[in-house]
Amino acid sequence: MNTVKKTLTSVPRQKRRDVVENDAFASFAQRIIRAHGRRVATGDVEALRDLVALSANLDDAIGEAVIGLRAFGYSWAEIGSRLGITRQAAQQRWGGDKP
Repeated sequence: MNTVKKTLTSVPRQKRRDVVENDAFASFAQRIIRAHGRRVATGDVEALRDLVALSANLDDAIGEAVIGLRAFGYSWAEIGSRLGITRQAAQQRWGGDKP
C-alpha cells in the first residue's frame, strides 16, 4: 500500500507565461541601440567600445533566453521555428541541454 500523498511529492509542471508587451519592449530596445550608434557616429569615439560590447551582451541574453525557454518546456523545433532556423541549428548554436 502506498501511503505517500501524490500532491506532496509530485513536481508541478511550470506554466508558460503569457507574453506581455514584448513587441513594445523589443522596439524600445532597438531604438536605444540605434540611438547609441548615431551618438557614436557624431564623433563620440570613446563610446564605440561600449556599443560593440552590446553585441556580446545581446548574445549572452539570447543564450539565457533559450535556456529559460527550454526549462519552460519549449522544444528545439519551437525555438528554431521562431528564429527561422531548423531545430538542429538552434540546438547546435545554443549548446543543446548543457547544464
